[in-house]
Amino acid sequence: MIKGIDKKDKKVNLSSKELYGSWEQNVKDIHVGQTYKGIVRETAKGNKGIFVELKPNLVGMSEFKPNYAFGDKVEVLIKKIIPEKKKIKLKIL
Repeated sequence: MIKGIDKKDKKVNLSSKELYGSWEQNVKDIHVGQTYKGIVRETAKGNKGIFVELKPNLVGMSEFKPNYAFGDKVEVLIKKIIPEKKKIKLKIL
């Protein structure tokens, strides 16, 4: 998707994020209590949690567990969905 065109610098700004759907579209088939496969994307500073990508453009946060690294495939339990904050709380199984 073209985000903008800078004629002065002769640059085109592109983004593919919008092509993956909105948060609301991506979360509509995910439910509390469901297990889901995801990929570890990042650990929060201070070992506060682990961000897990469930789908492109949809990430949830799990409690911290040691020995997980970027790219690890994990199975998670959907603990809570908070639509107004666009957050998903997870538990790594």
